[in-house]
Amino acid sequence: MKRICFVLQVKKHRLEEYKLRHKQVWPEMLQALRESGWRNYSLFLREDGLLVGYLETPDFQAAVDSMARREVNRRWQTEMAEFFDLGGEHADRAITPLEEIFHLE
Repeated sequence: MKRICFVLQVKKHRLEEYKLRHKQVWPEMLQALRESGWRNYSLFLREDGLLVGYLETPDFQAAVDSMARREVNRRWQTEMAEFFDLGGEHADRAITPLEEIFHLE
């Protein structure tokens, strides 16, 4: 299992709504993530909008590609795009995993 960590920046004036949306993630989106190999997936948000994501998956690119093929992901990403300044790009396409330099196991 590979550990993946990434960062994005949420627009500061949209933080509360972003948090609310993630309390109400669509059941079909949650199912798609599980079916695509996203495990132990968490998002952390700092008050300045720094978003830190963490997940575990056997193959990150395969997990991303699987989600990209799903209609529910296209709908979710389109709705979430307004929370980021990514030049119209969807957040899931802007994820660049950070290099892991230490793990206590």
